[in-house]
Amino acid sequence: MDHTSPRIALVTGGTGGIGAAICRQLAADGLTVAVADRDAAAAEALARSLGPAHAGFAVDVADEAAVEALFRAVEARLGAIDVLVSGAGVLLLRPDGSRNLLAETPTDEWRRTMEINTSGTFYCCRAYARRITAARPGGRVVTISSVAAQLGGYRSSSAYIASKAAVLGLTKALARELAPFSVTVNSVAPGLIDAPMLRLSLDPADDARAASQIPLGRLGTPEDVAGAIAYLVSPAAAYVTGNTIDVNGGYRMQ
Repeated sequence: MDHTSPRIALVTGGTGGIGAAICRQLAADGLTVAVADRDAAAAEALARSLGPAHAGFAVDVADEAAVEALFRAVEARLGAIDVLVSGAGVLLLRPDGSRNLLAETPTDEWRRTMEINTSGTFYCCRAYARRITAARPGGRVVTISSVAAQLGGYRSSSAYIASKAAVLGLTKALARELAPFSVTVNSVAPGLIDAPMLRLSLDPADDARAASQIPLGRLGTPEDVAGAIAYLVSPAAAYVTGNTIDVNGGYRMQ
């Protein structure tokens, strides 16, 4: 890694509630951010708001070829990618915000959830790993899982829970594989975060009831998650790999 110039960070799902907070935090910390999202216009607008050094890119992480094209485009415009934050994800629910039980889950729902949450993370991590060499130590990968993967979930579907549990296993496997290159790989598992995905299943009128089940007594914010990621990609976390940081206000303790 070239320490004389800003590190390049690629954030997928970069315009979502949590993704945008991650992009803003990393930019504030001095990284050059490649904001990647299915919505190209939104990605470009967020990148412009971060400053002229940053750039927006379109990608559907469920498309293997599109992910490879994304990495090439970021490298051509910004340079070699030092930090990958694989944040693109989806939670598919019924129109009324309820979840399908396993016995009711359509195959299409299962496949689409896995394509984005699990395969999308795999495609991004693989593209990153293929570019790592001994000449570029100090890289960082952060995946996004969920407290639902650890608890079985209460508002999440079985497909979502399974997809995010797979991300935890993938993170550990990649952490071992990239350790010889001094690259760390960790995951962040958000709890109840006040972001658009949570609002699919939680009415704001029920916030107080939901918060009463959390020891810290409040819902999390996207900035809470971004702070954990900022630590994991920083030099201070150089000896942390294969771990999951829970950002859940004590909703799950280990």
